[in-house]
Amino acid sequence: MIIIFLKEKVRSLPSTPGVYLMKDSQSTTIYVGKAKNLKRRVQSYFQQSKNHPQKIIKLAQNIRDFDFILTDTEFEAFMLECKLIRERKPLFNKMMKSPQSYCYIVFEMNKSLRTFEITNTKYEQDGRLYFGPYPSKNRVEQAIFGIKESFKILCSSNKKSNTPCLNYSLGLCIGMCRGGAAMEAYNEILDNIIALLSGMDMSILEEMKKRMAAASENFDFEAAAKYRDRIEAINFLINKEKVIDFTKENKYIVVLEYLSEETFKLFLIKRNQILYSEKFITDRVAVVELANRIKNYFNQDTLSLTYELSKDEIDEAQIIYRYLKSSHCRYFTLTNKWLQKKTNANLEKALIKLLNRKSPQLS
Repeated sequence: MIIIFLKEKVRSLPSTPGVYLMKDSQSTTIYVGKAKNLKRRVQSYFQQSKNHPQKIIKLAQNIRDFDFILTDTEFEAFMLECKLIRERKPLFNKMMKSPQSYCYIVFEMNKSLRTFEITNTKYEQDGRLYFGPYPSKNRVEQAIFGIKESFKILCSSNKKSNTPCLNYSLGLCIGMCRGGAAMEAYNEILDNIIALLSGMDMSILEEMKKRMAAASENFDFEAAAKYRDRIEAINFLINKEKVIDFTKENKYIVVLEYLSEETFKLFLIKRNQILYSEKFITDRVAVVELANRIKNYFNQDTLSLTYELSKDEIDEAQIIYRYLKSSHCRYFTLTNKWLQKKTNANLEKALIKLLNRKSPQLS
């Protein structure tokens, strides 16, 4: 009877973006998900499929009801899902994504033998250099191990003793444990890793691409595949640092997404939050009034100006960054000069330009 009830309820769902909340027999929310097409996505939980992973099968077995919240855009569904998961902490969301998956890369800079490792905790003003947070510990571990193995800095000694470590004899360590020239080479490699994560020097990535190409040319496809996986993991780190750097800049962002030929949605965004959103009818928009409204909202902004990005902020920041880089929206950044000026000439010009650039899907 429950399955029949749920399938009937699914049939009435709209094929629009939104968030769904799966509930158990106690009416407790056990899972929150988002969808571009609510009907199709929720329907998939009640269809027999060999492709379903075990965790989805187990979730479906516990569903007794569901609620849903409609959104105008897929972007809003992503953001709302993130918020609801944090507020309600559903059992199956926690099972599918552990908080411990968030981590940092930390460089110990003050030791005679500089080191870097992965940590779940960041300590303020401890003299160490941190990158992150990253939302996948497994991907970070893969990238760091790949770099260490590729450049033979997998030293198994934790101090400079002038005695070669075991990994030196295995060809996995260039010999920084012995000091001398190897230590200088090691420090140069670490400087290159820091520059890579800072987005200043891609030489490590380029070197790995060359090695992958050489392995492929020599028909060593196993080695080529290993380098490919390492490159993907390193790109993951670089892209996450781009998200973090972009968010730290505390930009005032005006975003416009056309919903149809006649309507569009306006978002005002700062850091990892949507400060304001509203749907407008295109041919009834007064640009002057819209510019004043935007300026007033941003001038009243009281959002914290902290520059560090916490684990709790990274998911929303990533969603916003990915959305801004997609083809669904158009956006521009307001400068402080525009906000401080008495006239809105620059802001109005930017809005007109944005309104005239409809989504490729609608043109």
